[in-house]
Amino acid sequence: MSEKKPNEIIVGRTKSIEDYVLDIITMFNQGSQEVEVKGNGFEINKVVDIYNQLVERLKEGVKLEKIDIGSEVKDKRRVSYLLLKLRRVY
Repeated sequence: MSEKKPNEIIVGRTKSIEDYVLDIITMFNQGSQEVEVKGNGFEINKVVDIYNQLVERLKEGVKLEKIDIGSEVKDKRRVSYLLLKLRRVY
């Protein structure tokens, strides 16, 4: 299992989409140039919704750098994931 990176947000079931959007904007405002947003299993669609909300708020201020789709083993089960690498554009 991989460790969480400093500029990585792992999407879960407890927080709302708006909370994640605000977390990403806060990271950008604190000086982060890149943020990675990762969702596993059922949270994959939430990652897409977070990205769409972020683009709606920041317009041209955010750029999708990379999309990584794959699967990893968690608790002896293979789980799909979606990883978006976002960059702040000024």
